[in-house]
Amino acid sequence: FGTRARFKSVQAARVAALAAWHAVRAGERVGLMAFGGRQHVLQPRGGVRGALAACGALAEWDGQPDDAGESLSAALQRVRQLQHGASRVLLISDGWSCDEAARGRLLDMRWHAAVYVMVVADALELALPAPGRYPLEHAGEQREVLLVAERERRDFQASLGAGQARLQSVARSLALPLQCIDTAADPVDTVATLLRTRGGRR
Repeated sequence: FGTRARFKSVQAARVAALAAWHAVRAGERVGLMAFGGRQHVLQPRGGVRGALAACGALAEWDGQPDDAGESLSAALQRVRQLQHGASRVLLISDGWSCDEAARGRLLDMRWHAAVYVMVVADALELALPAPGRYPLEHAGEQREVLLVAERERRDFQASLGAGQARLQSVARSLALPLQCIDTAADPVDTVATLLRTRGGRR
């Protein structure tokens, strides 16, 4: 989904690619795990080859269909089984799959690695939309939403942004380093700022 500049999935991939380069420059190995409808794993690798492998995987995974859902708690359980030896974990998500059990999984993960959260959101999820007609398309079906009254615009924003709001709430409750980025922003500074933050581990 996206209404400004690019889809959220593309912005998430840009964030992940930058984080991969940031990690290898720091002498770390980098691995990836996709969740949701794409349950793929890239085993950790170091150096330039590790960053290039991550970028290649991101490009490949983003072009695949995303039909099935997976709760964030289920995805984090898979991460726990794979994160042995990891010193840092960066969760990049729009929060749509964030469920109640995810908080416990993140709390457990925080004991074993520094955990960072990057929330990717669309402009319509972050600010009250202006009055008007909004064309939407999903799975080949086109619809148009007419938003005029302030209450219906607020309800629309709250519904659309419920996922990112849930994930941000969970991250804050656990005092995890957190950044939110919209689809039109340049992620370079946001990624660097997040990964320079101390904390995220207990």
